[in-house]
Amino acid sequence: MAPKKGKKSKKESKPASAKASDPVYPSKPRAYGIGGDIRPQGRDLSRFVKWPKYVRIQRQRAVLYQRLKVPPCINQFTKTIAKNEAMTVFSLFNKYRPETPAAKKQRIKEAAAAKASGKEDSSSKAPNVVKFGLKHVTSLVEEKKAQLVLIACDVDPIELVLWMPALCRKMQVPFMIVKDKARLGALVHQKTAAVVALTGVGKEDSAQLKLLQDLAKEKFNNNATLLRQWGGGIMGLKTQAKLDKRAKAMAAEEAKKLASLGKA
Repeated sequence: MAPKKGKKSKKESKPASAKASDPVYPSKPRAYGIGGDIRPQGRDLSRFVKWPKYVRIQRQRAVLYQRLKVPPCINQFTKTIAKNEAMTVFSLFNKYRPETPAAKKQRIKEAAAAKASGKEDSSSKAPNVVKFGLKHVTSLVEEKKAQLVLIACDVDPIELVLWMPALCRKMQVPFMIVKDKARLGALVHQKTAAVVALTGVGKEDSAQLKLLQDLAKEKFNNNATLLRQWGGGIMGLKTQAKLDKRAKAMAAEEAKKLASLGKA
């Protein structure tokens, strides 16, 4: 009897084919060292972020304002009123926010109805409200109708309001420089406002307005330091260290000269 041929087992081991590596994106092991693939916890990497252009520009502008010599007429816009004083000023101005379009329409409608019926409506008179708009406030200051003017410190370009403090001083109208244009805009239902002004207040607020006018004259109108004090000229840390080192070396050299002459 012929011997049976042995069947090849299906589980015969095949040679393992090496996984083809991608030449474009070769695999590499993760690096766990500093600067590797895994970011260490708690490390601030904001210095290495590529910030948007507008962020870079406003930061560079802030640095330039520190480095360059800033003339007094521009530097005065960095001297804003304190937080507590600003709270008092804005609480007064909040009472005299202008009407919304709907409220104004209703007031005019009621006034027309009263006039048609032959009655004198005392409430038809326009109430004391905050005035805004650069041209409008300028005309009020020139006519000496404005009783207190608020100027934003961060108007861009600054040339829009650069002359306003000088005009207020000439016309003897009290003014204050405050933070910031968005806060002024919120008073008058706008996004931003460069200047706002009050032309009058009720009897109950006249004493507070008088106090704020005296404060404005003391800190801004009659403050001669604002017109003389230059700003900027602050060097960076590296430059300051270099200048200090140079000054010490010069002082040491001078001391050696005096010692050699016997004058030390």
